[in-house]
Amino acid sequence: MRRPRRALAVALSFLAALALPIEAAVAQSQGQGQGGPRVRIIRDAEIEALLRDYTRPVMKVAGLAQQNVEVTIIGERSYNAFVADGRRIFINAGALLDSETPNQVIGVLAHEAGHIAGGHLARMREQIAGAQTMAVVAMLLAGAGVAAGAASGVGGSSLSSAAAGAITAPQEMIRRSLLSYQRGEEQAADRSAVRYLNETKQSSKGMLETFERFQSEQLFLSQRVDPYLLSHPMARERIAALEQLAKASPYYNAKDPPALQERHNLMRAKLAGFMERPDGVYRRYPLSDTSLPAQYARAISAYRYGNVNDAVAKIDALIAREPGNPYFLELKGQALLEAGRAGQAVPPLRQAVSMTGGNPLIRAMLGQALVQSGNPAFTDEAIVELVRATQRDPNSVEGWRSLAMAYGRKGDLPNADLASAQSLMASGEFRTAQELAARARMRFPPNSPGWLKADDILNFKPPKSAQGSQ
Repeated sequence: MRRPRRALAVALSFLAALALPIEAAVAQSQGQGQGGPRVRIIRDAEIEALLRDYTRPVMKVAGLAQQNVEVTIIGERSYNAFVADGRRIFINAGALLDSETPNQVIGVLAHEAGHIAGGHLARMREQIAGAQTMAVVAMLLAGAGVAAGAASGVGGSSLSSAAAGAITAPQEMIRRSLLSYQRGEEQAADRSAVRYLNETKQSSKGMLETFERFQSEQLFLSQRVDPYLLSHPMARERIAALEQLAKASPYYNAKDPPALQERHNLMRAKLAGFMERPDGVYRRYPLSDTSLPAQYARAISAYRYGNVNDAVAKIDALIAREPGNPYFLELKGQALLEAGRAGQAVPPLRQAVSMTGGNPLIRAMLGQALVQSGNPAFTDEAIVELVRATQRDPNSVEGWRSLAMAYGRKGDLPNADLASAQSLMASGEFRTAQELAARARMRFPPNSPGWLKADDILNFKPPKSAQGSQ
């Protein structure tokens, strides 16, 4: 995320969704849409790496290791998670921020893995399986958003209010499809989650703690919310069904490893620094708190709202305290880049790329810094870094856009057009992407690799809900 004056807004095509990636460095406006639901997708190298570590053992015992299930973070403050198809789990940033232990998040993810392994999504419309990630989120707003809003009890939630507006009489069939989770399937997913946690020698206490949270939040909702409008059973029913199984596990009192807990604490601090205003950050992490997570949150808050030199000094103190942490170097590069000091951002970002084995999100930011530095000597390096980044993460909107700029500076117009088209495809702006792809195809030799990629874009069939909305 970035300062309000340079907000990271990515308007998602057909539903005007808004993506605010924590680690992306340049904002871009894509799509149009008016008055539609808005959703934020958060991309962050550090948090995504942690979530992969959380899910890897669970996916293995669930038989899903080969499906490359992705966990996507939604920038909503409410506590919620849901699945879209056989390869995507969505979790709200609020769930990560409010979960005090890794086990609480792992329990939620294990439950969603139970849905995927149990084939509970067979009734989802076929188009969802091939849709872009952000397109799936937008389509699910009309369904899962209702459960998120009801469970959170936050009347002003942008997700719940947008979903409530989206579920109207003409969309009744869509609503029924997207809220088609059966209560029995939810309980089956709970039982599967306990089994996965037992097989990986982890506690299921975190699941119970999560449902207890839902229960306390739903006490005042139960008299005015129709439980059949929710995609999940009311919390008290789930606790009653789950508690006996969970407490029978020999691992019920197992604790998370200290190193994993520390990473979890850093994740929460990072989210707080990016999502909360300075007064909220300092209430959560007062100056008397000298822990690493507290310093992290205050450094992020300083870069977002304060003086960049003060922020860099705070980040340098983090680096001095833990020099082997690549995400502190990444944060320094991001702070400098967003302050208009792209050339100074290059060295720490190069280090971070090297230390993470070429993480594509950090690599894309490095490529962006190389492009924005204005140094012509960096153009070839930028192209190399951005090509590598987009090969590993083809949904990197900013990576493709920066690559288009780099190709443009080289006078390589066919590849510049193609990269621009791929950037638009990644954000869901299909019609404009195909217009650029048509121009790129005309510039490439027939049947060359670039020509074939442009042709693929031209032959792509957008989800029906995206057609005619641009």
